[in-house]
Amino acid sequence: MPATEPGAGTAELPEPTPLTAPVGPPGVAEAGALAERSGSGRLVWQAFFRNRPALIGMGTVALITLFCFLGPLFYHTNQITVRLDLAELPPSGAHPLGTDASGYDVLGRLMLGGQSSLELGFSVAVATTVLGALYGAFAGLVGGVADAIMMRIIDTFLAIPGLVLLLILVNLFTPNLLMIITLLSLLSWIGVARLVRGEVLSLRTRDFVLASTMMGATRWRVMLRHLLPNSIGVIIVSATFTISDSILALSTLSFLGLGLPPPHADWGTMLSDGLNYLFDGYWWLVYPPAIILIVTVVAFNLIGDAFHNALDVRLSKN
Repeated sequence: MPATEPGAGTAELPEPTPLTAPVGPPGVAEAGALAERSGSGRLVWQAFFRNRPALIGMGTVALITLFCFLGPLFYHTNQITVRLDLAELPPSGAHPLGTDASGYDVLGRLMLGGQSSLELGFSVAVATTVLGALYGAFAGLVGGVADAIMMRIIDTFLAIPGLVLLLILVNLFTPNLLMIITLLSLLSWIGVARLVRGEVLSLRTRDFVLASTMMGATRWRVMLRHLLPNSIGVIIVSATFTISDSILALSTLSFLGLGLPPPHADWGTMLSDGLNYLFDGYWWLVYPPAIILIVTVVAFNLIGDAFHNALDVRLSKN
């Protein structure tokens, strides 16, 4: 038999390919992140809408908003001219909730005051959410020395009593709605930044974030497309509580005589003015603004608690 050459009659094995990270367009990582986010988001919304207090809170907020902004279109009152001849009238057919010491209709005053309170609450929530979320997300994503410096800045703000600083600034400037919104926003974004930073620190080591980074996505893209959308839960919870806190802060300033100047109105000013007449039997000057203020704050807190519980459901499912 002829001698066979070495290796003849045997199949050559292919050389093993090295294990490398998959390379592809950034949209691949974004698709995976979107699928994970949509599944978690579905759990959150299902748990939220099964929460009866949350539905009650949302319905209450909707009714109060319609009352404040659409009510004046159907119930016309004069909230500018002082009518001392109509001062302190009890509830009647012409004035369902009576009139105050300046002759203003209390029901119409509640609508006007609610507009200021809700506008301030939503404006402060939007401003603090945008500023705090971007600040916290950037600090958590960058890390290192930059993160440490940014957190020390936040610690410096936390060391200053917020209410005391707010009272000082309100005394230095003429109070108006825009100025109070600006001051409250500058004092309220710190909590949002800390919450978002903590969430980003736990998200930046997830697979879809690492994959997006390896595929060449910039930090700005990672933050906007992955980190902030996956932190939306804590952002919404913080925003709802910020609305109620801002309304209470405006009421506190008004109660101390540092609120919106006339002819503007808010529930805190109505409550502060009405307390002077409570022991004289003018209950309609105190109870209506107090009740609507409490109901509004409780409604927003119910919504915030429901979102918080819904997030706990998502985390337990994961």
